[in-house]
Amino acid sequence: MASSAPPRITILGSLNMDLVSYVPHHPLPGETLTANHFTTSPGGKGANQAVACGKLSRASDLSHPSAVVSMVGAVGADTYGTLLQESLRSYGVAVNAVVAREGLKTGIAIIVVDEPSGQNRIILSPEANHSLRPEEFETLPGPRPDLLIMQLEIPFDTVMRALKAAKTAGVPVLLNPAPAQELPADAYNGLAHLVVNETEAAILAGCSESDLDDLTGLVRVGSVFIERGVSNVIITLGGRGVYFANKAGKSALLPATKTSVVDTTAAGDTFVGSYALAAVAAKDGDFDIEGAVAAANKAAALTVARKGAQVSIPWKDELE
Repeated sequence: MASSAPPRITILGSLNMDLVSYVPHHPLPGETLTANHFTTSPGGKGANQAVACGKLSRASDLSHPSAVVSMVGAVGADTYGTLLQESLRSYGVAVNAVVAREGLKTGIAIIVVDEPSGQNRIILSPEANHSLRPEEFETLPGPRPDLLIMQLEIPFDTVMRALKAAKTAGVPVLLNPAPAQELPADAYNGLAHLVVNETEAAILAGCSESDLDDLTGLVRVGSVFIERGVSNVIITLGGRGVYFANKAGKSALLPATKTSVVDTTAAGDTFVGSYALAAVAAKDGDFDIEGAVAAANKAAALTVARKGAQVSIPWKDELE
């Protein structure tokens, strides 16, 4: 008997070229720093999450994919745009729905990495990413996915329109609302997966980050999102680990996987990709959220131990 087709994951989001400076410390106001070194690499939260799904679902030779991964987004009709599409293809991601806009520039992210800590600071110029309009997403593009992944680096109204289209089509959505801003109440109702960090959780829940300092506070904030209609809530806490809760009443704070931190860029995107693959692999009602979070922790730990964004995300065979 023929095996069933692999699940489909569609990522609607940003594609940026990352311009990264590695520095001895983050510059103070008015300070001019000489970087230790500089790199240019493909990035953008949307593209990074697509690459994470692509790499974590297949071996480094692109063989035996466990999912079909497609990117939806916009770049400029320029060299950076071409490089971004080529990078996605090289990691097994389909780019048929990535449009190159004439007369617009590809998005740029200026990233400053503090080498001693691995922490980054980012300045984003969206450019072509902001040309994605809500009216383009009255229906979801391409074949019906088993999961739609979105962030907030493209216009907010476009994300909300695509979210509505996914609900109408019965497509589960994983929303990673970054950069964080408040969401309308109906965005939560029926949302399959909400993945946020401490800052994003505090903004969305209307509390302070200090409310997330202990398990009691995490339980309280997690329940806020469950009550709003979210099925699975994930709050990533950096070195403190990851808290999860679901509508079935299961919750826990899992410790972070120990690793040496070199560069935190794309760590959260790797987590999302790994978690998403576990979600689409699960049969109806059989999603092991704790197992998904533990595996995503492990994948993200590999990413932060390396420099770069997409290049630092591990392949499936590196985790086996």
